[in-house]
Amino acid sequence: CVVPIGEELVRKALERVISADFYTSATRPPAVYRGNPFQVEVGLAYGGSLRDRGAAADEESVHTTTKQADAQEGPITLLRLANRVPLQYQQSACATFKAVVETNWRGYGLTQPRGSLPQGPMVLMVHIASVWVPFTSESKEAVAHYPEILKEMQLALQECGRRLGSFLRRREAERNEQRRRSIFEMYIGELVESLG
Repeated sequence: CVVPIGEELVRKALERVISADFYTSATRPPAVYRGNPFQVEVGLAYGGSLRDRGAAADEESVHTTTKQADAQEGPITLLRLANRVPLQYQQSACATFKAVVETNWRGYGLTQPRGSLPQGPMVLMVHIASVWVPFTSESKEAVAHYPEILKEMQLALQECGRRLGSFLRRREAERNEQRRRSIFEMYIGELVESLG
């Protein structure tokens, strides 16, 4: 009775709409709140054309890390969906917003000011599929804060966060290796003369 979008389709949709460096998605198994089944899906796109500075990010000084560059980007873009319908208003009153804020994104390589969304060039999509979505009001603009829903959202966000963290660590290691090579290439002339 619960109809999710599916991990593969969430990732393909993000790839089609957003030009980014990294994509991932996660679908949690169905769960129950107050006798109503629901399922949470999360999609994440990071980097690429989401950066405001574009190519300027590559021309930064050698001491600037990815984390420092992302901190200057501003908060991420959060897309909230309930039964495949986007929720546009009352973002801060929604359980989705609370789950994203309560997730520790610093552990995954992003900067996050206390009590707000993480910083960086990222689009995060959170979808809840249920036979009875618990909205906060009749206007259906925000999902209610049930502990079961918050827990499932955080678990899906953490799964995507772990994948993002491993991607960022791998990319930072490649940048450090490239920096080390460029320093060696700078002094190779003097090294050759000394050896000669």
